[in-house]
Amino acid sequence: MADDIAESSQTVAAGQLRAFIERIERLEEEKKTISDDIKDVYAELKGTGFEPTAVRTLVRLRKKDQAERQEEEAILDLYKAALGMV
Repeated sequence: MADDIAESSQTVAAGQLRAFIERIERLEEEKKTISDDIKDVYAELKGTGFEPTAVRTLVRLRKKDQAERQEEEAILDLYKAALGMV
């Protein structure tokens, strides 16, 4: 009877693990699809004359709040001045 309980809990654990792995696999596939869609949008904007590198920078900056952007820009300006780039 103890062997049956141990075997049953191993079966449950294996089933849980399989379910987690399958969920991860589905999400990874969705992530790949979304990533491909984003690449297509960047290719489209490049085809219309926009610079993808600049747009990527803008997308990254828009994720930050204004104070964080200002701090980053101030530090970048300071470093550029220290290197004689301004």
